[in-house]
Parts: sequence; C-alpha cells; structure tokens
Amino acid sequence: MSNIPYAVEVEGLTRRFGEFTAVDHISFRIRSGEVFGFLGPNGAGKTTTIRMLCGILPPSEGTARILGVDVARSPDRVKQNIGYMSQRFSLYEDLTVQENLEFYAGIYRVPRRERGRRIRELIEMAGLVGREHELAGHLSGGVRQRLALGCAILHRPPILFLDEPTSGVDPTSRRRFWDLIYSFAAEGVTVMVTTHYMDEAERCHTVGLIHRGRLIALGAPDDLKTSQMRGQILEIDCEPAMEAIDVLMPLPEVQEVALYGLLLHVTVANAAQATAPIRSALSAAGITVRSIEPVPPTLEDVFISLVRPAPSS
Repeated sequence: MSNIPYAVEVEGLTRRFGEFTAVDHISFRIRSGEVFGFLGPNGAGKTTTIRMLCGILPPSEGTARILGVDVARSPDRVKQNIGYMSQRFSLYEDLTVQENLEFYAGIYRVPRRERGRRIRELIEMAGLVGREHELAGHLSGGVRQRLALGCAILHRPPILFLDEPTSGVDPTSRRRFWDLIYSFAAEGVTVMVTTHYMDEAERCHTVGLIHRGRLIALGAPDDLKTSQMRGQILEIDCEPAMEAIDVLMPLPEVQEVALYGLLLHVTVANAAQATAPIRSALSAAGITVRSIEPVPPTLEDVFISLVRPAPSS
C-alpha cells in the first residue's frame, strides 16, 4: 500500500456539459485506508465526480490526484491503481461467473501464475462457491453485485471506487456487501462509495454531502450531526401521519417536516418551546398524538436542513 497519507486529493473539481454545471468546484481529501461516502440524491453529481476521478471523464476545471498522480495528465497510470464498479451492471451476462473473472483477470493483466488462486479467493469471498458455472445474467441482484465487486478488485488495487453499488439490492445483500467493504478497508484499501442511502453513509468514516453539484458538508457522520444541523428535531408518533404533515407545515414554529418510517421528524428552532403548540395544533385537527420527543438528528435530517433555505430573520 502507498505511504501517501491522502490517497485522493480533489481541488476545485468542476465538470460542465454545455451550460449545465454537473459538478461545481468541489474539494476534499480521502485518507489511505478510509471508507469515504459520497451522499446525495440522484442527479447531484456523484457519478460525474467518480468518472472524473477514474480518468473516464476530463474535468472542465480543477485538479484530482490519485496516490499523488494527476488524473488529467496521467489517466492511464491512475487506472492501473484503481478498481471501479459502475452504477450499472457491467459484467457479461452471457458468460459464467468463472468466465467473467477470467476475462477481467486478463483485462487487468493479473499474472497468469496468480490468476487461478486469486479467482478462487474471490469466489469464496463473494459467496459464489458452487455457482462458478452459472451465467451472470441468471444471478440475483445481490449476487451480481458481489461478482462485479470481485471483478473490480482482481488486480488488488489500493483504491476502490464504487458507484451506488447496492442500488436496487435487498437489505440482506446490502449488509453483506458492506461487510466486504469493511474487510477491504481493514486491509488498507481506500474506498470511495457513492450512495443515496442514509444508513450506508452512517457506516463511512467520512461523508461528503453533495447537492446540485456542490459539496455542502464534509466530515465524520457524528460530527456532521453535531455541527451542521440547523435547528432541533422533534420525533412525532401520530396518526394519520400524512394529514399531520399538512397541519404542521403552516405552523410558525415548524421549519421542516419529513417522514421517518412511520414517524415524523419535525425541525424546529427550539424543541422545548415548540412541543406544546405542535401538540395543540395536531389535537385540534383530530390527529391522534402518541408521543412527541426531542431526538438527536440523523444524517437525513442534516441533509434536509442544509438544502432548505435558511429562515429569514
């Protein structure tokens, strides 16, 4: 592994498509061996950023260095040291598990004397023992993703870029996939993963929140929840919840309302002062209120608070 403290260094990175700015002057650094989460909704600029870092798409402005190498100047050097798993299923569906791994071993120029051993190791790691001769196109979503991950790390890259790797995958497969990510990080591999799942972002050492191409917050998940939240959160258990949203939104005490499973997360300036008028308004509207409690914010609460216009003074 590299002795460079920062495996990825991004400064002012920008990408325009005509008059549209997909990524707007973002800057961040990822330490070697870190799991870095890039969190944002679809269309926020996550995939465009990953493609620039992998040398697939040239930046319009700014710089990106991978293990100290400038991506724009030496994209081929960068590609030798990274593994990339794209958002879309990138394997050959008419090839078997074994054949896909053998194909990518050749693409990545894995020495022939090592290919058999590495392929066996990855088949075991991905839980594909006994399925070596199944066509990739016949595998379930979660198994496909583990196979794609195995193909991306055949050449043992020090840096791994994963673009929404668990999108559309069932919860059990997602959990197993993240166990694999942590096992790589424990071995010193640097992992950058894009996601729009808040619970996945919570698993990362560092999270960058991106919205409309701009990096709006950066830090450890717990630090973001402490330092970046605008307002306080009241968790409300009430019924019917959807009607409660219509009641709550016009209240002067309420800044934002969001569904959180079967509950509501209501952002207010002061939880202690807002509780009584909120309870009164809900009761007056015939809403059954089981509980109203102040709770620590989630990353989702932080994200919503940051993209919401600041309250006027």
